[in-house]
Amino acid sequence: MLQATRGGAGAALRRLAVAARTMAGAPTVSLPELRSLLASGRARLFDVRSREEAAAGTIPGALNIPVSELESALQMEPAAFQALYSAEKPKLEDEHLVFFCQMGKRGLQAMQLARSLGYTGARNYAGAYREWLEKEG
Repeated sequence: MLQATRGGAGAALRRLAVAARTMAGAPTVSLPELRSLLASGRARLFDVRSREEAAAGTIPGALNIPVSELESALQMEPAAFQALYSAEKPKLEDEHLVFFCQMGKRGLQAMQLARSLGYTGARNYAGAYREWLEKEG
C-alpha cells in the first residue's frame, strides 16, 4: 500500500482530483468563452487573489477583491463599494460575473459565495490566472 506523505505527490493528486470533481458541477467559463465575453464587454471580471498576487499581474480589466473580503464587499451599499473599489458594485441580476484566482480553488469559493448571496450570474474561470498567463500572457 502506498502512503502519501503530507504534501507529497500522492496527496497533491488526490487534492487535484477532489478539486476537479468539485468544479465539475459548478458554473464555469472556459478560456475561449472568457475571451469572447471580454471582447464583447459582457463580463465583469473579479480577481480574488491577494492584493500582492494581483499587483504582480492580472487579467486586464479585472477588479481585485481578495476572497477574504468578498462577502463583505458584495453586501456593501453601492456607494460604499464604489468608494472602496473605484468601481460599480455588481447587481444581483448581472449575467456574467466571472471570478478567478491563481489555480481555481479560491475562484470556485468566490463563485459559490456570490451565488449564495443571490448573484445568479456568478461563474468561475476554472483555468484561472495560471492558464491565462500561459496562453495569453
